[in-house]
Amino acid sequence: MRDFLSIDDVSSEELVALLDKADEVKSKPDQYSQQIAGKQVALIFEKPSTRTRVSFEAAVASMGGHPIVLRGDELQLGRGETIEDTGRVLSRYVDAIVVRTFGQERLTALAESGSAPVVNALSDYSHPCQCLADLQTIRASKGDLGGLALAYVGDGNNVAHSLMFGGAKTSMDVRIATPPGYEPLGEVVERCNEINLETGGKLTVTNDVLEAARGADVLYTDVWASMGQEGEAPERLELFSDYQLDQRLVEAADEDVIVMHCLPAHRGEEIAAEVMDGPHSVVWDQAENRLHTQKALLAWLLS
Repeated sequence: MRDFLSIDDVSSEELVALLDKADEVKSKPDQYSQQIAGKQVALIFEKPSTRTRVSFEAAVASMGGHPIVLRGDELQLGRGETIEDTGRVLSRYVDAIVVRTFGQERLTALAESGSAPVVNALSDYSHPCQCLADLQTIRASKGDLGGLALAYVGDGNNVAHSLMFGGAKTSMDVRIATPPGYEPLGEVVERCNEINLETGGKLTVTNDVLEAARGADVLYTDVWASMGQEGEAPERLELFSDYQLDQRLVEAADEDVIVMHCLPAHRGEEIAAEVMDGPHSVVWDQAENRLHTQKALLAWLLS
């Protein structure tokens, strides 16, 4: 039994195999229509969700499984039952548990207490399912990932962490540009540098957005205030103003650069509308690929 709580939970070889399977799922969906037939998958959302919820529910149903969608306030978790007890019980009913939550420690406790595979559908620490779709999208546009330069600009958040792990596992040149004080966690930087020693990848963390964007093959951003940080939005709007993914950064990047955003987007804040809707954008392919990579992930975990 395997869990998928972080991109670091899979080896470089397993990650590439998952991406290969996602490409096959996308091109030959009929071959996977009964891949998890008879399997029950609990989808627990303690945070709001559009793409993750719909793509996971569609993924389970389209492969013959049964999705059981639950909000956090619909479970006894909302009345004080421990996450460990919830994990023990759910493992008696379902074949896998997909959870969108707050602290990563909640996912770890759930995985350690139950016997069903646990999938991280987003935590404050990482967003590994998003990274799978991101890497599939980049491969479709650029081919082999090794040596590609990915510049992420904005908040050093859960999405940044997962891209750092994914880039390290696939030998990419990842550049993270954030305002001072909003860099990714030091422990993630340290772990990714360890992986890079094995894979030949590269990681740069900087406060200079143009340094990160210069010659990049991929430009990526996310909202400046994530869920739970809404009270910080006015302050962040001012602090992050120089970190918008705009035409200035597109012109600094490679001429065939692709532009990515994990959505939802605030046009005119972290990304300029003309860039998000422009010829370099692969945002909608990126969103679609959430479905294919999650089908591949579930097939791998449950087969």
